[in-house]
Amino acid sequence: MASTAFTTASSVRTSRRLVSAAEWKGLLYIAPAILLVGIFFVLPVLMTIWMSLHDWPLMGAPKWIGLDNYARMLGDRRFMAALGFTARYTLVVTIAIFAVAFPLALFVERHRPFVSTYRTVFFLPVVVGLATASLLWVWLANVDSGLFGPALRALGLTERKLNLLADFDTAFAVVIVMVVWKIAGFTMIILLTGLQSIPGELTEAAKIDGANWWQRFRLLTLPLMRRTIALALMLSVTGSILAFDQFYIMTSGGPQNRMISVVYYIFNQSFVSFRLGYGSALSIVLLLILVALSLVQLKLLRVGEDRS
Repeated sequence: MASTAFTTASSVRTSRRLVSAAEWKGLLYIAPAILLVGIFFVLPVLMTIWMSLHDWPLMGAPKWIGLDNYARMLGDRRFMAALGFTARYTLVVTIAIFAVAFPLALFVERHRPFVSTYRTVFFLPVVVGLATASLLWVWLANVDSGLFGPALRALGLTERKLNLLADFDTAFAVVIVMVVWKIAGFTMIILLTGLQSIPGELTEAAKIDGANWWQRFRLLTLPLMRRTIALALMLSVTGSILAFDQFYIMTSGGPQNRMISVVYYIFNQSFVSFRLGYGSALSIVLLLILVALSLVQLKLLRVGEDRS
């Protein structure tokens, strides 16, 4: 009896040593990742929080002001306008991207002639850099040497020269179309992956039961793609909130400073007005918004897992 107890205790100690050794081995494997995250994310965030609590000019010593930078945002009409414009842009461009990407994913999901060519053509704009795409569309919208203005006059839709980037409505439309052209292929690939993960047996069973295309899409495809749609949706929303290049290159924030996004406003405050402390506080608020949206994403994914 005593010998059995000694053997059991010895086995437990050996098991604990093995678990401990495995844990240390696991920590060694992820140590490089932890180090990189600490250097390139945690440390910069801590430094940004520290700067946001100071009046930090480009020249001269910083001065501790506590939470004054955060209190200042509440009365900053330009920041509120940038926040409202970013929300409007995010809503419109996300709906537009899904309205284009989902039909494309359904089109290239089926086996048909030249389907690989279609997928390549639809995805091709994704490999173009956003700055390059913005410069390309600035040229297309040029009033004299571009393509859109002369094409509208040739079609008889207008007799005068149209500067599409000089008016808010047309400039906003040009930016939206450019971003959809650039990003829809990426969203299409994500949705295509979700479509191809649906077992073919379920679709065949639904056909045998007499379900038409719309019924299969609404009652089978959409529920099974909940997690994929949530992922694509949050990637689109997060990317739209961080939009900067297209507004900086295509419109310079105009016309009448009505196309200034939150990131563009942070850039202006930090590197044009040299209010580094206030720009840091704006960055922290933007980070909190993105963290909140990420939590919503995790919630959506968890709901999808529970239902599946």
